[in-house]
Amino acid sequence: MGKVNGFMLYPRENPPKESVESRIHHFNEFEKTLSPDRIKKQAARCMDCGIPTCHNFGCPVKNRIPEWNDMVYRNQWKIALDLLHATNNFPEFTGRLCPAPCETACTLSINEEPVTIKHIELQIVERGWKEGWIVPEPPLYKTHKRVAVIGSGPAGLTVAQQLVRLGHEVVIFEKSDRIGGLLRYGIPDFKLNKQLINRRMNQMQEEGVQFEVGVDVGIDISSRYLQRSFQAIVLTTGSNVPRNLDIPGRDLDGIHYAMDFLILQNKRIAGDLISQKQEMTAKGKDVVVIGGGDTGSDCVGVCRRQGAKSIVQIELLPVPPQHRTQYNPWPTWPNVLRTSSSQEEGCERLWGILTKAFVGEKGRIFKLRCVRIKWDEPANGGQSQFKEIPGSEFKLSSDLVLLAMGFEHVEQGPLIQDLQICCDEKGNIIIDQNGMTSVPGVFAGGDCVRGASLLVHAIYQGRQVAEGIHRYLKSSD
Repeated sequence: MGKVNGFMLYPRENPPKESVESRIHHFNEFEKTLSPDRIKKQAARCMDCGIPTCHNFGCPVKNRIPEWNDMVYRNQWKIALDLLHATNNFPEFTGRLCPAPCETACTLSINEEPVTIKHIELQIVERGWKEGWIVPEPPLYKTHKRVAVIGSGPAGLTVAQQLVRLGHEVVIFEKSDRIGGLLRYGIPDFKLNKQLINRRMNQMQEEGVQFEVGVDVGIDISSRYLQRSFQAIVLTTGSNVPRNLDIPGRDLDGIHYAMDFLILQNKRIAGDLISQKQEMTAKGKDVVVIGGGDTGSDCVGVCRRQGAKSIVQIELLPVPPQHRTQYNPWPTWPNVLRTSSSQEEGCERLWGILTKAFVGEKGRIFKLRCVRIKWDEPANGGQSQFKEIPGSEFKLSSDLVLLAMGFEHVEQGPLIQDLQICCDEKGNIIIDQNGMTSVPGVFAGGDCVRGASLLVHAIYQGRQVAEGIHRYLKSSD
């Protein structure tokens, strides 16, 4: 490494953020960037650790982190960008949205603050766009093999870009009115400016990818048509069936799935007209978000910006520890208490809470009837069980409830049924080592295969599936 003792000389420095008081009044990105001299010092902290666990254990896309850190330190930004794109098609997305398991697996994390890998990644790719280094990479020759990609989330976009650069003709079918999947409609604009998606779309279009929006495959066009018209089909439709909370009062007005709420806000920012029937806002309301994960956190940030009267986020699980336990050693992902930027902006967080019923007034949600629970230690490697704490019942006032409890599996709609694709007991699509489903010529990747997961997993599997499709198409010559 260029600065072998850099980790001893320079402390970790996080990128600055706009103040809470300022950022809650808009939906723009609020994280700033470190100056070039300061980011160089952060890259210098990457130590010559011998076994880069950030790369071979922590990073799902297998980013060559020590190599591009070294290039940033040496001011070789173009080489750093090439190294970054060698494993990651969309580092401007991961540099903003990834929870950075690479950093928790950094060798420095054993007893120090890790390298600011995520921010360095973001700086590399944005430097590439600014300098004009990121340009379309059309193929040198055409194979005249056609591939249909169903779904335009990160997995679908990755598959499409990889295959079009190999000379195949690729068409992406998206049932929404815009490309991007959950990147477009599931992630709030204050975390990801949607112009960044458009920027990549322009590159991909110039490389030859064709985009067809507003097409619900299986309804608007049949699977039989796709099989006749394309040599391969790829399903990257995501895991989009939300987990429900089937308790008394679930049918009351004012109880919504989190994703429906987030999508509506993103459509507002995109300039879409929202009808009175569709309208859903937190302004002036007591909001309860059920679910303590990323989606729940995003709901908190949106509700705060919409002007919620109060926000309570409740979680079934117990409060995590402040530090790693002996059963959660480095370099595994630390199950510790975290506070997201949205939670910093203001909400009450309650742990170990079971919602028993929704209580209504004139057909609308009025209160939640809840009880505190205690989790038992798992026995013989089994799963933990919880028990209600006697006498701990209480009620929460709310006129807007957002269900953010995760997703169950891919939608088992006409497309899956018509193709007769085999799924596992969880409802996820089964694939082989090449990414092919039980139907020859039909492949799948991303959340529809592994269940709801991280952006980086979708990108990595998209690249893997693209390789499998390429081998399949070559074998049919």
